[in-house]
Amino acid sequence: MSERVHFLTPEGKAKLERELTRLKKEKRPEVAANLRAAIQEGDISENAGYEESKREQAFVEGRIREIEAILADAEIVEDSDSHGTVDVGSRVTISEQGVSEYETYQIVGSAEADPSEGRISNVSPLGKALIGNRVGKKVEVDTPAGTLCFEIIAVE
Repeated sequence: MSERVHFLTPEGKAKLERELTRLKKEKRPEVAANLRAAIQEGDISENAGYEESKREQAFVEGRIREIEAILADAEIVEDSDSHGTVDVGSRVTISEQGVSEYETYQIVGSAEADPSEGRISNVSPLGKALIGNRVGKKVEVDTPAGTLCFEIIAVE
């Protein structure tokens, strides 16, 4: 068993469970059928369809194992009840120094992070900087573009 805990929201867990079911019940049989068809074409040493099917099978099986490991080591985080302190599960509104617009993110585990959807990982530079802080606190984040300063506006 892995010693790494994977923080998941209930929605993130459900999404991974749906993906796992789809991979096992739909994608795995589809890939197996493609592989059988490629094998039946004859000489597999120069069969591009066979090679592609083997790559796809390896990807699907790897993803199944990855999701199963994440779910086995998952710690489900409900809506944050951290009394104003940023924690995994919190929705945090921040303001970047010198920028007038606010940004709101939910702090989630790395398995369900998706910055384009406003979900940042607790182990990302910004996530790490925000964890444990309260409204009004200014945090600095080292990025490839330099150090950025953010103020925490709200924590839900």
